[in-house]
Amino acid sequence: MKIPAQHYRCPLDRSSSREDPESIKRQGWRDQHILVVSEEDKRLDFVEREFVRRLGERLYGGKRHD
Repeated sequence: MKIPAQHYRCPLDRSSSREDPESIKRQGWRDQHILVVSEEDKRLDFVEREFVRRLGERLYGGKRHD
């Protein structure tokens, strides 16, 4: 008698309940004061994008060229 193998569902798989990335960012900022922003975000002006770029480079280093 063949018994079908049960598939283990990984707890990291959230494909059935995908949340909007912007709402996750908003919640992270409001709850934990964690800011996630791209230097290419069109909502930012030139000065703000440059500030984000410089801050990222200062904290994490420049872009890698492998």
